[in-house]
Amino acid sequence: MCGIVGIVSPEPVNQQIYDSLLLLQHRGQDSTGIATLDGDFFHMVKAKGQVREAYRTRDMRSLTGNVGLGHVRYATRGSAAAEDEAQPFYVGAPYGIILVHNGNLTNTRELTADLYNVDRRHLNTHSDTELLLNVLANELQSTISGLSLDAEQVFAAVSRVHERVDGSYAAIALIAGYGLLAFRDPFGIRPLVLGRRTGANGSDEWVVASESLVLESGGYEHVRDVEPGEAILISPDGKMTSQQCAAETRLVPCAFEYIYLARPDSVLSGISVYEARLRLGDVLAEQVQAELPGVDIDVVMPIPDSGRPSAMQLAQRLGVPYREGFFKNHYVGRTFIMPGQAVRKRSVRQKLNAMSSEFAGKNVLLVDDSIVRGTTSREIVEMARAAGAKSVIFASAAPPVIFPHVYGINMPSRSELIAHERTPAEIASELNADHLVYMSVEGMNRAILAGQDRVTELEQSCFTGEYITGSVDEEYLSWVEATQES
Repeated sequence: MCGIVGIVSPEPVNQQIYDSLLLLQHRGQDSTGIATLDGDFFHMVKAKGQVREAYRTRDMRSLTGNVGLGHVRYATRGSAAAEDEAQPFYVGAPYGIILVHNGNLTNTRELTADLYNVDRRHLNTHSDTELLLNVLANELQSTISGLSLDAEQVFAAVSRVHERVDGSYAAIALIAGYGLLAFRDPFGIRPLVLGRRTGANGSDEWVVASESLVLESGGYEHVRDVEPGEAILISPDGKMTSQQCAAETRLVPCAFEYIYLARPDSVLSGISVYEARLRLGDVLAEQVQAELPGVDIDVVMPIPDSGRPSAMQLAQRLGVPYREGFFKNHYVGRTFIMPGQAVRKRSVRQKLNAMSSEFAGKNVLLVDDSIVRGTTSREIVEMARAAGAKSVIFASAAPPVIFPHVYGINMPSRSELIAHERTPAEIASELNADHLVYMSVEGMNRAILAGQDRVTELEQSCFTGEYITGSVDEEYLSWVEATQES
């Protein structure tokens, strides 16, 4: 769930990349990095923490060049605390390549063995981004004929990357002397959008980013999404070429992008995130009515911020007053993406404060985007009761999270998931809620996919246990859980 951006412009791109990373900060808070290409020379700054605190004036002055990329990290592989695992990553040959990546590779064991034993490449971290970079570099090295590199050779190398790599990956790379390369896995699991605007000298300026809000904020035209399996190469002078590089493709974007991860003002694969969340509220209202007939509900309250659109629509459909009972401290990060249960639990009460005047003596229906580990939800129910709620009903705009999410979200262990091998009644008891209502898988699909025909299926393995890439089986899931717990 990292955030990535790449920009090609006739002007220096350091400030644009910095501003874009601020917009993508919700996608990762562990670390951040910016790299620029100035002729044949790279400049790079990486640091732990959030964007606003990470870069100094001297850092920005060092990031010269008209081609660049940036990253905000949310750790799903390796250590969240390890500074050397912050992106971007760099290799010196061929030409020099810097790469950032959003997603999670699922055949890392096989790739690591091949890189050491066959490709003779050294890895310095446990990051799958470093793996992806070295696979790309190796395939470029084997593709090159003659002294120069052309688009055909680059696309051939990306084709072989697709053949070797399993999992989810939206990636942006800088190739010294040649410009910016962006590519996306054959299933399009993680988002990547392309934008263009006209520069001051009349030339094209390009941006590729994880979410469309980056384009809109910068005044770019939203050209289109990068297609699953597609690669885009943009030269330093703004010439863009693209090619489909995968033999077989399916567009299967991650359902959690629409439920929680993306900002509501983004549009991904032609689907408005905000409107999808409103429709989730509509469907959730149907389920509340079906599952809780005769149960008194005095007020509907969201768990801010991502639960707000669904809660507003649910309240409207039920004809129940909508109230903001929790005040959010926006200077505390998103608890779901914070590393460690203890940190998440402590941060809930730092982040939210319950206003007793809205809770006292009322039957309260709380609406959240999802329930994953249950730590945050349990604390919120306790806060509502302490503020005087007569009863607490909890509703989730996502189905029960039962299985690990292996494509870029930190849900690695079934033992950590509150819904795994528990019934809704048992989960309600664990949360200390009077009632619990979950979105159904069918309802989620109906809500997110409504009103368009471009996307016909969603990556929803954490709800169903059905994984769309071939390398995920019970042995793999057990290995992931074992390595996370060790």
